[in-house]
Amino acid sequence: METSQRQTYLDWLRIISILGVLFFHSAMPYVAEDGWHIKNHETSNLMMESNHFLHLFRMPLLFFISGTVSFYMMQRRSTLSFIGLRFRRLFIPLLVGIFIIVPPQIYMERLAHGYQGSFLDWYPSVFKFVPYPKGGSFSWHHLWFIAYLFIYDLIFAPMFAWLISPKSDGFKEKLAALAKGKWVYLLMLPGIIWFALLSQDLPETNDLIHDGCYFVYWLLFLLAGFIFILQPKLMDSLERNRRFALTIGFLSLMMWEYMRWNKVEPGYINWPFHDGVFNYLFIALRPTIAWGWVLALVGYGKHYLNRTHKILNYLNQAVYPFYILHQTVIVLIVYYIVQVPNESILSKYIYTVGITFFVSVLIYHLLIRPYALTRFLFGMKPKDKPKPKPVMKVENEDEVKPVIVLSA
Repeated sequence: METSQRQTYLDWLRIISILGVLFFHSAMPYVAEDGWHIKNHETSNLMMESNHFLHLFRMPLLFFISGTVSFYMMQRRSTLSFIGLRFRRLFIPLLVGIFIIVPPQIYMERLAHGYQGSFLDWYPSVFKFVPYPKGGSFSWHHLWFIAYLFIYDLIFAPMFAWLISPKSDGFKEKLAALAKGKWVYLLMLPGIIWFALLSQDLPETNDLIHDGCYFVYWLLFLLAGFIFILQPKLMDSLERNRRFALTIGFLSLMMWEYMRWNKVEPGYINWPFHDGVFNYLFIALRPTIAWGWVLALVGYGKHYLNRTHKILNYLNQAVYPFYILHQTVIVLIVYYIVQVPNESILSKYIYTVGITFFVSVLIYHLLIRPYALTRFLFGMKPKDKPKPKPVMKVENEDEVKPVIVLSA
């Protein structure tokens, strides 16, 4: 039996995931790792380890939740209608992000590396369409997630339509068999095997063109989210076996960290194996951690977070614009924070998180949420139309008829 009523625990998990992205990106200027836009003079190896842990499952969880969102959006819609909705909710904000939200990030990075011109002098370089970072200013930066999600939904819309239709009832019944015992965790295997075989040769780029391994890896989490919500018995199994999933995620993480910290990994002298099979098994720990934690979080979320709250609707609308905005706010703030002398990394990090949250929420609340145009540009639903209010109109002294008048 299909679940067509939105499950509130999925909304809470989506909100928690976006908060996780805030903490992750706020730490990037301070971690001992190259490759971010602006770096603090002093960096932290321990903060880098925390970010490594978050990175293992933060995007997999977001894609899993996005798969459930696609399921609900397909309800009572044709394939073309679904594609049109995703075009409005994903592609339009992506364009806004590429040409309005992301450029300030690149400009501040250029300033940090010695550029002296104004933003207006620099901005036309975006329209040369030379890809960042190879000398160009054209990029989607953190909005790669939106681009990938749009492409996934575009490609798989016909399959999604078939899955929610009565034509797939036989397939759904077969899926129900996986809900018995712990068979549901077999659905982890395609992603684990794919990552283990290809991630070494095809590292993560987020540029779509050269991201062959991760493009499919993220996709498998999205498809899993759609399949799990399609057959509610699978979600029930995740709730029932949530401790088992957490055990998988925890033990895999401990093994992976122990081996990394002691240099017992491929490429180091302490690695005792020369057979390639063991190299693949070591690599397979990463996706195993990701799947274990994602399925555990979903299971625990279903058990403890499936409840409404008056603030949930507000937060659920805010998280998408917040995601679009947050990294640009971080980069703008961090450009100045890293120049402050005699402050600890921890104090700078806390300040970055706090100010980013404060500024992003106020931009959303004051400049995006109230207006139809900005809601459209940031992929939000149109504002709810006022409900008609019944008023009494006196036709004559002897007869009173109710008349419905639409409020302004």
